[in-house]
Amino acid sequence: MSKKLFEIIAHVMSIPVSEINDKSGPDTIESWDSFNGLVLLDELESTFGVKFSLEEITDVKTVEDIKKHLVNHGVNLDE
Repeated sequence: MSKKLFEIIAHVMSIPVSEINDKSGPDTIESWDSFNGLVLLDELESTFGVKFSLEEITDVKTVEDIKKHLVNHGVNLDE
């Protein structure tokens, strides 16, 4: 599932998957602005069948944060 997560991020941000790692975020990906951040969260909610709280949304600063919240929602990223 981590691969799927990276593919979604790459698609939304219009960058190659190879440019994404756990430390990636708005500070390292130029196209990761507030709008694309919301688009990304919407895509993740649709794909993984979760609903992020406002607190979770404002907490997301990196891919690592996204992974943490997905796992907290019961998503297995090791598949």
